[in-house]
Amino acid sequence: MEEGYTSLPTSHSVGSVPAVVAEESQVPKTNLQIFPPGNIASGYQAPGTPYGEDAQSANSWNGYFSISSYQPYFNVDTDIVFDRLVGAVYPMDGFCTKVDANPDLYGPVWISTTLVFLLSALGNCATYLMKNGNNPEIAWNFDVNYVNWAASVIYGYVLAVPASFYFLLRYFGSNAGLVQLWCIWGYSLSIFIPTALLLVIPLEILKWIIILFAGSASAYFIGLNLKPYTEGQHDLFLWVIGASVLQFVLAIFIKMFFFA
Repeated sequence: MEEGYTSLPTSHSVGSVPAVVAEESQVPKTNLQIFPPGNIASGYQAPGTPYGEDAQSANSWNGYFSISSYQPYFNVDTDIVFDRLVGAVYPMDGFCTKVDANPDLYGPVWISTTLVFLLSALGNCATYLMKNGNNPEIAWNFDVNYVNWAASVIYGYVLAVPASFYFLLRYFGSNAGLVQLWCIWGYSLSIFIPTALLLVIPLEILKWIIILFAGSASAYFIGLNLKPYTEGQHDLFLWVIGASVLQFVLAIFIKMFFFA
C-alpha cells in the first residue's frame, strides 16, 4: 500500500493557494467618436458616456448621420443660451470666440422653430390688418400655407446654407466645423424674432425701415463671425460677402412674402 503511494506536490496540498501568475494587463480599447472631424474639444459633453462604445470611427462620415453624435450639443443651460442670444444681437461682444470651442444646437433649433411659428401667425395677422383694416367687408381666411413656407424656408436655410459653406471652407483648407457654422447661422436668425413682431404694424414705410435694419445687422453678424475662419484665405473674401448678402436676401424675402 505504501509503495504505490506518491506524495502530492506542495503547491497542490490541502490548504495551499496556487501561485498567481502575473499576466500582462490588457486595457480594452474603446472606439470613441469625435464629431465633427478635426474638432476634439467641440460640444457640451453630458455626464456619463456621451458617445456609445459602438460609435463609428472618428474618420468615418457615418457620424454625421448618427443621432448620438449630436447629443452633446444639446447639453447646455439657459444662462449660456441667453448669453449667446445677447451676443447675437450685439455681435461686437465676440460671439465667434464663445461658440468656437463649445457650440450648441439647442439654441438654433428653438430659434428656428420659434421663427417659423411667428412668421406663420404674424404673417396672417399682418395680412388681416392690411386688408380688413382698410375694408372690413372683405372676407379673410387664415392661410395655412404660411406654415409650410415658413418651415421650408427657415429650416432649409439654416441647414443647407451652413453645410454648403462648411464644404466650401474645408475645400480651401479652413478649420471651420459644421456644428460651429450651424450654431452661428442659427443664432443669426434671433434678430428676426423681434423683427417679426414689429412688422405687424400696418405702416409700409416703417416696415421697410425695420426689415432693412434687421437684415443689415444679421448680414453683418454673419460676415463678422465668418472672418476668423477665412484669415489668410484671400479667395474666400468674396464668399464671405456672398454669405452676408444671402442673409440680407432672406430678410427681404421675409418682408415681401409674409408681411407684404
